[in-house]
Amino acid sequence: MEVINTIGRRKEAVARIYLSEGTGEIVINKRKLEDYYPLATLQYIVNQPLELLGFTGMYNIKVNLDGGGFKGQAEALRLAIARALVEINAENKSPLRTAGFMTRDPREVERKKPGQPKARKKFQFSKR
Repeated sequence: MEVINTIGRRKEAVARIYLSEGTGEIVINKRKLEDYYPLATLQYIVNQPLELLGFTGMYNIKVNLDGGGFKGQAEALRLAIARALVEINAENKSPLRTAGFMTRDPREVERKKPGQPKARKKFQFSKR
């Protein structure tokens, strides 16, 4: 099996992955998954597509993560892994789609408007 290259995005985060057959090692920005994400919840998010299909420990994944925060990066990585698993076998698409791992979350931060402190917050009104 050759190396499969896919991309995943969420908010400002971009995850580029290189998936190949191996022992299940996940390396993110030259650090192990447990070192990059010490929280178990973020590790769980990353491993969700592999656990759903029962491919835990079958593929080595090398990841370049850029932009965004920890949560957005984890969800971008989940999308990239799901896309790579579909590229391996097209039959994997329907269970991943029903679990919601194939959909790119379109929500972005709303821009700040001039004359306001935030996107929607207004300055306090003073009658006198």
